[in-house]
Amino acid sequence: MIDPVTFWTTTVALGLGTFLIRFSFLGFLGRRTLPDWALRHLKYVGVAVLPALVTPMVLGPALQAGALDPMQVDPVRLISALVALGLGWRYSVIWAIGGGMGTLWLLQALI
Repeated sequence: MIDPVTFWTTTVALGLGTFLIRFSFLGFLGRRTLPDWALRHLKYVGVAVLPALVTPMVLGPALQAGALDPMQVDPVRLISALVALGLGWRYSVIWAIGGGMGTLWLLQALI
């Protein structure tokens, strides 16, 4: 069991750190117009974050000791990820999330 003082000190410190990270962007830059190069790069944040969130869920069971075992890849998750990739490529991140999730649920219900 963790000491209550340590727990609350860590919780408050992490909350303050999270707030300062967000405030550094929103508070200091909130009323300023960002340069075109920054806006161009920020446009791709969603596209960069989504694969980082999804890949461990798709390939997680197949990753044993840091090596990918193709025999352990779940075909339902892989098909859903490919559908999400196609929808995200053609339409948007929202379509990718909805279509991938819908495909996953449908295939899980059918199999």
